[in-house]
Amino acid sequence: MTAKEVLAELQSLGNPGTKKTLMRHGAREPLFGVKIGDMQKLRKAIQSDHGLALDLWDSGNYDAMYFSSLIAEDERMTKTQLRKWAREAYGASLNGSVVPSVAAGSPHGRDLAVEWIDRKSDLVASVGWSTLSLMAMVKPDDELDFSLFQKLLARAEKEIHAAGNESKYAMNHFVIATGSGIAPLFDTALATAESIGVVEIDHGQTACQTPFAPDYLRKVEAKGRVGKKKKSAKC
Repeated sequence: MTAKEVLAELQSLGNPGTKKTLMRHGAREPLFGVKIGDMQKLRKAIQSDHGLALDLWDSGNYDAMYFSSLIAEDERMTKTQLRKWAREAYGASLNGSVVPSVAAGSPHGRDLAVEWIDRKSDLVASVGWSTLSLMAMVKPDDELDFSLFQKLLARAEKEIHAAGNESKYAMNHFVIATGSGIAPLFDTALATAESIGVVEIDHGQTACQTPFAPDYLRKVEAKGRVGKKKKSAKC
């Protein structure tokens, strides 16, 4: 399929209610309001198509940008392409899950995530923290740099309350993801979460709530799911 054909298909799947919800969460025109479940049906038909993914991202349509992450071949993403996507991830799910899911699956995830969290842009920094969160939840422990995650837990503890809204949200999830996905760091993550305490985040006109990290981690522990990895960073 071509990008034009996919855009036409996405438009046919658009839902006014979904569009309204997405816009409350930060999505902006152009977009159709496609439900993730409907995207998955189209994803199964295409499987993966890296060139198509790049074209769809460049369309600027929110639904197409989201869908591009589902069919991208993560291992083929270059640092240049990933940096471009991170710069253009303007909000909604783009910076929180779309770009991070591709970056985490690429060979450049770690290096770029460390680069991004130092950016002045709140959005780009949040892409970095979210990428690291997904790596903690997906990558086998022997592929992770524990010392880096320990260092960044300390950094989150120190910086989170003064961080921008997007980074603050991503850092809170980083603490949760590190403790949940990396069993040897659970105690450190829990202690960090307790030290951080309540994190105040502006969720705008949405019903979203900020997870209280200590309680979240204890629930993960109670369910015996500490260290359990996800099969994929993608939805």
